[in-house]
Amino acid sequence: MDIRLFEEADRPFLRTLFLAARRHNWTWLDGDDWALEDLDGVILGETVLVALVDGHRAGFAGILPNDNFLHSLYVDPAFQGRGVGSALLEAVQKRFTSTGVLKCLMLNELAQAFYLKHGWQREATGESEQGKYVLMHFPLAARASGKVKR
Repeated sequence: MDIRLFEEADRPFLRTLFLAARRHNWTWLDGDDWALEDLDGVILGETVLVALVDGHRAGFAGILPNDNFLHSLYVDPAFQGRGVGSALLEAVQKRFTSTGVLKCLMLNELAQAFYLKHGWQREATGESEQGKYVLMHFPLAARASGKVKR
């Protein structure tokens, strides 16, 4: 598996994955107005990492590096359970210069479990356009201690 920076040729795949994943996972939301181009605004100004398995795009993660904020992490369902999400998350965590931060929708219980398994900690809750969320932190001390699942 390779993790590399976004290239413009990745955009069609990432758009499709982003739209399909939201429709599949965020069933409590009305996605009738969602479009392929929604991704473009979401990743604007972000560092985007793309996972490749045997040359096939398998997922991506978007980071706001100045804030150590993981904004998005999506894996193609055809590649789930094969370590793609873990590899992307590890690559993201290596880029953090201080405590990492993310918001995970409260109803997205599988994602919360994934982040907790990888050393993230619940810090607070809040409300967004998509519903209630959990604010999670990844302290650099967790990475340094070796207590992070690899």
